[in-house]
Amino acid sequence: MRLYAFAFATLLPAVLLTAGVIWGGVWIWLAPLSVGALWLAMDPFAVLAPGGGDFPSGDGLLALTGVLQLVLLPVAIWALTGRLHGGEWLAGVIGFGLYFGQVGNPAAHELIHRADRRLMRLGVAVYVAFLFGHHVSAHRLVHHVHVATPDDPNSARRGQGYWRFLPRAWIGSFRAGLAAERALSARASGRRRNPYAVYLGGAAALMAGTLGVFGLAGLGVYLLLASHIQAQLLLSDYVQHYGLRRARLAEGRYEPVGAGHSWNAAGWYSSAVTLNAPRHSDHHAHPARPYPRLILPQGAPMLPAPLPAMAVLALVPPLWRRVMDPRLASLGADRAAGRLAAT
Repeated sequence: MRLYAFAFATLLPAVLLTAGVIWGGVWIWLAPLSVGALWLAMDPFAVLAPGGGDFPSGDGLLALTGVLQLVLLPVAIWALTGRLHGGEWLAGVIGFGLYFGQVGNPAAHELIHRADRRLMRLGVAVYVAFLFGHHVSAHRLVHHVHVATPDDPNSARRGQGYWRFLPRAWIGSFRAGLAAERALSARASGRRRNPYAVYLGGAAALMAGTLGVFGLAGLGVYLLLASHIQAQLLLSDYVQHYGLRRARLAEGRYEPVGAGHSWNAAGWYSSAVTLNAPRHSDHHAHPARPYPRLILPQGAPMLPAPLPAMAVLALVPPLWRRVMDPRLASLGADRAAGRLAAT
């Protein structure tokens, strides 16, 4: 996709949210629709060529999007503790929650994979602002290493519903990330500071500041938004890795991560909103590859609908299993046949 597609899809909600805070009315209702529903109208029109990008990285848009998260989060708390009321308050909660969850999370995710320390620190700041700082360590040091194995808390096993996965993934990733950081610090013999101090200290300072400026109501809104944001990130992990497992080799190691260990999704606009997150196999194969250049690898498992639709389906575990478990079984049979053919 061209970079302007990513810019339009990710910046439109920010513009509508700003207009909604200033003028209310229809503007605040358009904001959640631009994130949560506009893809329904846009995805069917495959008007943009896949792959590639106008620029080598799209880092300028990433930096702008990251900064917008840090600017609009206090604006959201202010608006939701005095500016918006009734139905507009509800639209604001949903709109800001979806914007931070569907645009902010992917932007922060891309930022923490950047080699540029300034961009990486911006990604850390966004996750700390979302009260989810430990995800920086858990994602890079645990998820990318152990994805599609029982050692990764964020890879859901077959049959596990999202609501059971949610607390397991949150607690498990916190512990696993902390253990990985402690191991790195131990090997550094005191020359390295554990970043969990930044994650936890930053979160405590932000909550205390919110309480001091906006009172208990503001702190409650902050925690509500943070919970919504975090739940969306873990929902994305759940959908994109559900039931997929790497084979264990004879020597006890797991096979290398490949295209078959992530679920991918089509739909250009839903991909643009989330900075190509649905092209997930390619991201795991090339974590540092800029998001405009991510591709859909040949033979990668495909979800039967765009990522937002599958995320909604995952909220109802019986329906999710009815759709996805047969696909997992078929995928397993295809792989077994491939292995037999190879021998």
